[in-house]
Amino acid sequence: MHPVNWLIVGLYVAYVLVDGIRRARGTKEIEGYFLAGRTLPWWAVGLSVMATQLSAVTMIGTTGQGATDGLRFVQFYFGLPLAMVILGVTIVPLLRGAGVYTAYEYLERRFDARTRTLTAFLFLLSRGMSCGVIVAAPAVVFSALFGWPLAWCVTLIGVPAVAYTMLGGIRAVTWTDVKQMILIVVALVAVVAVLLVKMPVSPDDALRIAGATGRLKVFDFSFEINETYTFWSGLIGGTFLMLSYFGTDQSQVQRYLAAKSVGAARTSLLMSAYWKIPLQALVLLVGVMVFAYYQFRPAPLLYNPAHESAVAEARGAEYADLQSRYGEAFELREGAARRAAGLATMDGEASGGDGAAAAPGAPAPGRVPGATAAAARGAAPSPDAASVQDAVRQAALDEFLSREAAVQDIRAEALAMAEEVTGEPSRDVNYIIPRFVLGELPIGLAGLFIAAVIAAAMSSISSELNSLSTASVIDFYRRRFRPGATDAHYLTVSKVATAFWGVFACTVAVYAVGLGSLIEVVNRFGSFFYGSILGVFLLAMVPRARGVGAFVGLIVGMGAVAAVSFGAPDVSFLWHNVIGAAVVLGVGLALGRWSGSDDVAPDM
Repeated sequence: MHPVNWLIVGLYVAYVLVDGIRRARGTKEIEGYFLAGRTLPWWAVGLSVMATQLSAVTMIGTTGQGATDGLRFVQFYFGLPLAMVILGVTIVPLLRGAGVYTAYEYLERRFDARTRTLTAFLFLLSRGMSCGVIVAAPAVVFSALFGWPLAWCVTLIGVPAVAYTMLGGIRAVTWTDVKQMILIVVALVAVVAVLLVKMPVSPDDALRIAGATGRLKVFDFSFEINETYTFWSGLIGGTFLMLSYFGTDQSQVQRYLAAKSVGAARTSLLMSAYWKIPLQALVLLVGVMVFAYYQFRPAPLLYNPAHESAVAEARGAEYADLQSRYGEAFELREGAARRAAGLATMDGEASGGDGAAAAPGAPAPGRVPGATAAAARGAAPSPDAASVQDAVRQAALDEFLSREAAVQDIRAEALAMAEEVTGEPSRDVNYIIPRFVLGELPIGLAGLFIAAVIAAAMSSISSELNSLSTASVIDFYRRRFRPGATDAHYLTVSKVATAFWGVFACTVAVYAVGLGSLIEVVNRFGSFFYGSILGVFLLAMVPRARGVGAFVGLIVGMGAVAAVSFGAPDVSFLWHNVIGAAVVLGVGLALGRWSGSDDVAPDM
């Protein structure tokens, strides 16, 4: 990478560390360290919440998802606005009024200590694993760009984030998030600008090509529980997921507990409700545009450089033959894409001047009787000519889809070969954007994008680590081991806890890369736990619910989700949130009625 790009990245990382140290001054009490003295303005909290969500997983995994699967992933967030409104009138005032440090602290007051302990433990487990996936995303970038071992890249990303989180607490995390959010949006807009400038076709034609492959399809109204990205799974399952994430996950709850007031907390959540879907659509559109770009520019046969090198070394002749076939198939697809985009000239392209053959039986582009003559005279085509033009355009699109399918078949062969050689899952969706950054972005912008990926990673990692540390100290250490220690002692323990969870996340990160699209992996981890935890908080709002019902319901809910997850793997993970919440609520209410109003579960 060019020294200018390195300079941009280095300056940014240094700035984050210095700013974290500066904001750590004067933080001597746990309320200041964990909740910033409950003084943060709504707009800072709102940007911090969005920055936490817009992690490096989004910058890499979601853009890769857009390139391979299109815009339909945005349906995942259709439940977000509804969830934010519900939380604003229920859990937000409930937890703010309780004056707690963690969401799980409230559960002991409402139910009992064992419900609090189990819920907090499940949070630590799920969020610790998810944090590992977040660390993995930028590590993929460095591994792909520079050929460094993945473990080194994980360390490079994790250590700075752990350092400034340990030093500054939630105040440093939040204000750094604000700056990082701005950098992320600037980087995304810059990538879009580069794509528009370097695209050899107009934006309209590029979108027509992407649309022909179904990548611009947003809505899917089918009701299939084995489909993750449909309108109904996003609206119903997504609502439960967002209620769980923003209402019960300490990484998000801690944000609005640190706000100045209930009104500020509500406004910060509504900020996400208004802006998250458009921003997510922009991220996906970047991936779609990268897909369209690579229809006209040579793309790697394997996006993962490590797998590419391993296959070339182990099965050189076979892989060389595959690359040759890929090159020929790419040229044919490029010609078909240009014709489908309407770039063919009247003579050169019609005769296959770009090396591509016309679809069998299709009229040669540029030789449409009547239509071209009318266009040459400046007159509007006749209805018959318009019909012929539509037929030619459809034939060109059909040819393009045929050529695209041939290219994807060859890529599938290459991926299978890589899996045989390396013994690892060969899913390179997470490497598409890194390779684009390496090969196509100009000097300076490549550094800006990498700095934005680091910014996204750090904002999310720091938020996760801070919440993990808070729950560890408040829900376990202070509650069970040293309830009467000084704030200075708890601050020291919290920093040790931050370091521990940083090491845990880095360990998970090394193994997370091969699990597929990172944006899906992080949501699969969360969905395994979130629904059941949400069910406990829903029970807390039912007056006749009791501790035994909440505790047993949580165990049964987790068992039900595990049974569906492993016994019916075709069921989309979004529905796990609905299943977990419904089972916990049902079991908890049934046991609450059976146990009577005087039941209080014993302390653990």
